[in-house]
Amino acid sequence: MAVLSNSNTVSSRLLYPQLASLLIYRGVFDDAIGQALVALLDRLYSDQTAQSMTTATTECLECYSRLFRELAIADISWKDWLTGRILQDENPFSCQVQRKPFEAISSSLKEAVRHDLYILQQLYQCEPSTLSRWVQVATQVATDLVPWELAIKTDHFLHHDLRWEDCLESLAGYYHRHGAGIFAQYRAFRWVENSLMSIADPDCLALSDIVGYDEPKAVLVQNTECLLKGLPALNVLLYGSRGSGKSSLVKALLEEYYPQGLRLVEVDKTGFKDLPAIAERLRQQPQKFIIFVDDLSFEEDDEVFKSLKVVLEGSMRAKATNVVVYATSNRRHLVREFFEERPRPSEAHEIHQWDTVQEKLSFSDRFGLTLTFEPANQATYLAIVHHLVHCSSLSMAAETVEFRAKQWATRHNGRSGRTARQFVDFLIGEQALT
Repeated sequence: MAVLSNSNTVSSRLLYPQLASLLIYRGVFDDAIGQALVALLDRLYSDQTAQSMTTATTECLECYSRLFRELAIADISWKDWLTGRILQDENPFSCQVQRKPFEAISSSLKEAVRHDLYILQQLYQCEPSTLSRWVQVATQVATDLVPWELAIKTDHFLHHDLRWEDCLESLAGYYHRHGAGIFAQYRAFRWVENSLMSIADPDCLALSDIVGYDEPKAVLVQNTECLLKGLPALNVLLYGSRGSGKSSLVKALLEEYYPQGLRLVEVDKTGFKDLPAIAERLRQQPQKFIIFVDDLSFEEDDEVFKSLKVVLEGSMRAKATNVVVYATSNRRHLVREFFEERPRPSEAHEIHQWDTVQEKLSFSDRFGLTLTFEPANQATYLAIVHHLVHCSSLSMAAETVEFRAKQWATRHNGRSGRTARQFVDFLIGEQALT
């Protein structure tokens, strides 16, 4: 590999050992872009005298090509990528400042962060055109290499003209407000096989699009705002007929309050046994969490509901104040009960069988709030249809919409918010084709 001979040589050869000396922020380079960058700087730094010129040149160009491609796939500017990774990095500093005041952080840890921020800012100031020029000089290719140029899309304190090692308190404040790691990067998660799986594009409606159930909606919004403000918040059971918008309302809360630190973790029945562990993991985070359980019900001898009872009622350890459970169900009594379970004095095998029955019947009472979603009458159904038509900007007379909406409900799934949504989607497609 050719030895760089211009003034950029020193900078390019110093960057790699500087990155190797990072103490806290090494995780910044754990993704595909970071690995491609480190590989390229390694190639620019390494002494290639033992290899042939052709081999070294090819490897360096391949590293540059990989970095360019990864940035293009992510469609992100070089500087947005680096600052974003810093703000999302989960490390000892970002974790500790979420749990305790900045003044309580050890001086050694603060100095290590300042050390790393100084190095990372040197990398930040390396323009894409400079990097492509380094590679071109190192490989002595005849044609100019295209730099990855893209405008900065985000605006935060790291993009401003200041010394990063002097903005330690601002960085700590950011971590305290927004968290780090996956909870800073994503807003919705699903519990799968003992781990949290992020959901990049959750299916969420705007809160204003949930119409027809104003009273339970207002109560749920109030309870969620109490959670966000650190006030006592209750676990909620949303009970009612199918298609009434219970699940959509919970997801709409995420769309509305995500900027204020709300996150949602969806747990299905297979994950109920892990609910106490999930709550313990979430209690240490600065964000507020809704554990979302959709279509909740239990069989007669189902044991997993005991895990849910621990989260609802607590155990020896205090209940996590930043976690609530929002569950939807079509059943008012969540545990199935049969007539043959009713105690008959002459046949009962259990002396206190009524206690068992009452335990099943009262399980839903362990939710602090039970919100009822009644079946939509015609007025509610048509109100939802008109709202969705208005939001979709469909050009159709109101009388025609109502007539066809009634026909649709009769021929399909009855009157509900879900039916209204399906009807309007059909109209959108129909009108677009004609």
